[in-house]
Amino acid sequence: MAFFFEAVCVIRSLLSSNDFNYNTDGYEGDGAEDGKSQDGSETLPYIDESPTMSPQLCAPQGPDGEAVSPTPPEGLLPGGEIEKGLEMKKLVLSGFLASEEIYINQLEALLLPMRPLKATATTSQPVLTIQQVETIFYKIQDIFEIHKEFYDALLPNIQQWDEKVTVGHLFQKLASQLGVYKAFVDNYKVALETAEKCSQANSQFQKISENLKVKGPKDSKDCTTSVSMEALLYKPIDRVTRSTLVLHDLLKHTPKDHPDFPLLQDALRISQNFLSSINEEIDPRRTAVTTPKGEARQLVKDGFLVEVSESSRKVRHVFLFTDLLLCAKMKKTAVGRHQQYECKWYIPLADLTFQTLDDSDSCHSIQVLPEHEIEEMKIKISVLKSEIQKEKKAPKGQSRVERLRKKMNEQESWLLLHSPTIPFRIHNKHGKSYLFLLSSDYERSEWRESIQKLQKKDLQACVLSSVELQVLTSSCFKLRTVHNIPVTSNKDDEETPGLYGFLHVIVHSAKGFKESANLYCTLEVDSYGYFVSKAKTRVFRDTTEPQWNEEFEIELEGSQYLRILCYENCYDKSMLNKDDNEIVDKIMGKGQVQLDPQTVQSKNWHMDVIEMNGIKVEFSMKFTSRDLSLKRTPSKKQSGVFGVKINVVTKRERSKVPYIVRQCIEEVEKRGIDEVGIYRISGVATDIQALKTAFDTNTKDILMMLSDMDINAIAGTLKLYFRELPEPLLTDRLYPAFMEGIALSDPAAKENCMMHLLRSLPDPNLMTFLTLLEHLKRVAEKEPINKMSLHNLATVFGPTLLRPSESESTKGQHITSASDIWSHDVMAQVQVLLYYLQHPPITFAELKRNTLYFSTDV
Repeated sequence: MAFFFEAVCVIRSLLSSNDFNYNTDGYEGDGAEDGKSQDGSETLPYIDESPTMSPQLCAPQGPDGEAVSPTPPEGLLPGGEIEKGLEMKKLVLSGFLASEEIYINQLEALLLPMRPLKATATTSQPVLTIQQVETIFYKIQDIFEIHKEFYDALLPNIQQWDEKVTVGHLFQKLASQLGVYKAFVDNYKVALETAEKCSQANSQFQKISENLKVKGPKDSKDCTTSVSMEALLYKPIDRVTRSTLVLHDLLKHTPKDHPDFPLLQDALRISQNFLSSINEEIDPRRTAVTTPKGEARQLVKDGFLVEVSESSRKVRHVFLFTDLLLCAKMKKTAVGRHQQYECKWYIPLADLTFQTLDDSDSCHSIQVLPEHEIEEMKIKISVLKSEIQKEKKAPKGQSRVERLRKKMNEQESWLLLHSPTIPFRIHNKHGKSYLFLLSSDYERSEWRESIQKLQKKDLQACVLSSVELQVLTSSCFKLRTVHNIPVTSNKDDEETPGLYGFLHVIVHSAKGFKESANLYCTLEVDSYGYFVSKAKTRVFRDTTEPQWNEEFEIELEGSQYLRILCYENCYDKSMLNKDDNEIVDKIMGKGQVQLDPQTVQSKNWHMDVIEMNGIKVEFSMKFTSRDLSLKRTPSKKQSGVFGVKINVVTKRERSKVPYIVRQCIEEVEKRGIDEVGIYRISGVATDIQALKTAFDTNTKDILMMLSDMDINAIAGTLKLYFRELPEPLLTDRLYPAFMEGIALSDPAAKENCMMHLLRSLPDPNLMTFLTLLEHLKRVAEKEPINKMSLHNLATVFGPTLLRPSESESTKGQHITSASDIWSHDVMAQVQVLLYYLQHPPITFAELKRNTLYFSTDV
């Protein structure tokens, strides 16, 4: 039951952000556990009144086993808005019809034991008493009859569909009978308690209640499914929410002048009023999540760090004084009162030591969120930024701007709290340890160096009295140099928004090393207030003057700085048993440059040098804005494969899937499937260009090149191929329909629509997509090793496979900035691919036979 409340809170949060249609982690009301609270006691369920999504899959089927809605591809394509709306309406209805059939079968499964139990209640050996039977199965018969009548009336309308068909009166009647559900809900808790007590007292009833047989849809492969009574008793509660979802979808795709529109509106009003009346009687538990906020003898350095305290992350403001390190948080004060810090702890620098390698076994365990959650939050923040820019230009948009800013502040604060993963451990030599998490080895090195520099002085251990500590902590507010948590909402509107697009960087060489070593560089850029490592050169061995000459393409998300860190590669075996996020190689030097838009946005390469601790690293960079880098430009030469239509390539090769796709996938599966960050880490740009040229010219050395090439370059070549297709793999023609389909709230309608869209793809596109889909699933199976989940892969490939060509993406839209181009529809593009990645295996033959997909549940 706790899960149920959490789901409702998530749903409401998503609804308030106007992006609930892109969420696939919807609530699924199934299983006995949904009727339990955290302590095991039954609780009355809170019923969601809002449209959301369920991850379940199910599709419609008629009485003869054939598809209920064999809609032609044209029905979903851009054209007449009314015709398109009515076709989507038909898909929604046919999906709901299929789920109604499954629901009726579930109610029937509940009724099956009710009759014999009632019959035996008056015998000398009753299993249950009459009162117990009536309590457990209260109103089930009435609900069954209501839905059987509704199903029998709706079925012929779907089978004989045309644009004049009306179904609104059926939904209006269904909504008017919700009083039966009110009675069921009022009795639900008692029914569960009675069923549980009867199970404990009677083994015969326990056996019956744990193994009820639910029939599958007509002519489906699965004849029956075993379900517990407790799970089935939950179905009517789930069904009320499902009916409301369908009404939302139907209204969305019903023209306002259609006779159904007012009837559906009335049915939705009745349903929502019913759900509201139910929810007013329930006091759902709410958990307020607040992020601690902290602001800044002689202060040397201060900044916001994430501390792991009592197994949870806390944002702290850390102050390094000349003789001690103080960790503080902002005290809560009344409005208008002077803000103050509260000291959490302090360590005299004379007593401070750093983590040694031998201490690694006693380290705190570091909880790291899946990367897809971080990426999804970035996308939400980007969408909010775009909305704020639009509202600023709208008349009377200021109040909405403030609401959006507040929401963006919450999301950016969440990102800052959960993004860092690099451990920075410090100890009080008297035994107490503390753990901070940083986003960059650069910051960790700076803090460590600053502390070690102060420790070189003759420091004395100090103990502050409570009064001294209070005075020092109070002074922190005035002394601080870093005033605010680095989120966008704390910046002035005049400040530069940073660069959005792709930064091309060539790391040439380095000089100034005193001894030969194995050397490499990493590149970092700032993203949403923290720095992210984006690329790494190869290790240049046993040299004082490494010559890397490697080019990288780095995606910028409002970035203002580029950092280069130079490391000595360490091969000490004792250092291998470290945390995943621990960097054990020695930093030889580090430095950063500001990304000046005037300098980097010229078409020419800009050469620069970073000086770091006597070491000089030479590099070049140039910038490509996102609107230019995302253009799909058809190749002028039709002899190659990049920028050439996929059907042209497959016809020339006499293949079902382009050779480049097959070979790159084969090589990644052979030696890259265990590579951490495969498809996410950038490959060397010059290597990718070499492979691109080889595939375009069909050189005989391709296989040899592939076997010798760095695996990230091969992964990058595959991504580049799909990015440079003249139109997306899932086609411009179907793009609007994919956006419509993924936004459907009802899972059955969504399933029907999404499978129909795949069938509508040209054969070469479909075969290539299915091949890539199965490959990405195999990559995700190795997630514990390669850290690439289905969500991560969908984030990488979704926009690449779906992003429409320029003419389609900007048609009828007002794009206000480069970041708008990126954020527009990205969440939906990711969710489309994720939907197919999470789907059971899809085969070309089954799709072409119009095979329909079923789930065992609604």
